[in-house]
Amino acid sequence: MKQKQSHYATGIAAAGLSYIIWGFLPIYWKLLGSVPAAEVLAHRIIWSLVFMIILLALLGKWRATASEIKQLLANKKQTISIIAASILISINWLVYIFAVESAHVVEASLGYYINPLLNVFLATFFLKEKLTKAEWSAVGIAAAGVVCLTVYYGSFPWAALTLATTFSCYGLIKKKVSVGPWTGLTVETLIMTPFALIFLFFFNPSGTPLWDKDSSIIMLLIGAGVVTAIPLLLFATGAKRISFTLVGFLQYIAPTIMLLLGLFAFGEAFTTPQFLAFSLIWVALVVFSISRIRANAQASKEVSQAGNSTGSASTAS
Repeated sequence: MKQKQSHYATGIAAAGLSYIIWGFLPIYWKLLGSVPAAEVLAHRIIWSLVFMIILLALLGKWRATASEIKQLLANKKQTISIIAASILISINWLVYIFAVESAHVVEASLGYYINPLLNVFLATFFLKEKLTKAEWSAVGIAAAGVVCLTVYYGSFPWAALTLATTFSCYGLIKKKVSVGPWTGLTVETLIMTPFALIFLFFFNPSGTPLWDKDSSIIMLLIGAGVVTAIPLLLFATGAKRISFTLVGFLQYIAPTIMLLLGLFAFGEAFTTPQFLAFSLIWVALVVFSISRIRANAQASKEVSQAGNSTGSASTAS
């Protein structure tokens, strides 16, 4: 019993810490504000791969991971899927870094609030999952929030919706690709690294190679790989040990921290239309969460009743 509780507590700590790190990452990208977003992305990809290779070697996981990558790339359908996932997560990272550097942290947080609702919306079409009336209402309320922003500003909140869409589609693909977290991050960065290197050597807008930059910027660019890989690995560890419902609650930690940073640390504006849009999305999340809690409680009750019925039948026989 104690071992099970320790296992569960470790899961909560790992998943919670991953979301806290993601929430505070805008501070890191702000420190790299003098470097164009595309250049930061290229370094993030390259140094994530380098960090993963070092980590796999130190932990003795390289041979198993290399074998899993070989099996993955031998399957054409799986290969296409992982390439698509690599492109989607790269777009997500680029838009996120650009949003932070261009003082749109509040809008970025909006994207990650929308993300869980978009996840379930996509699941109804691609995974054939059914939504309750309350969950459909939640999706509709969130959509109304986005429409409010669009009508008021006269432009689409493209950063928020791009972040939500790319990450949701990325998660959907990862559900269909049977690959572990270590292999997943390694192969995704491996696929994108050649493009990142080509960009840095031939299309870099700053024109300044890494070795000619300030030492602090060099360290931050190299460290981008570490701050990318660690929360992903923590999340993968935590998600295996705790319930999906709890993961759902914990995932609101990151956008909440981002929103508070945008407002109080970076001094971004929070207009009345933004407040109304966020309020609609928060209401949608509450409606959605309550619906999921009730559904999980009902499912657990049915499983328990089925187990009791089986036990009674065995006793009678």
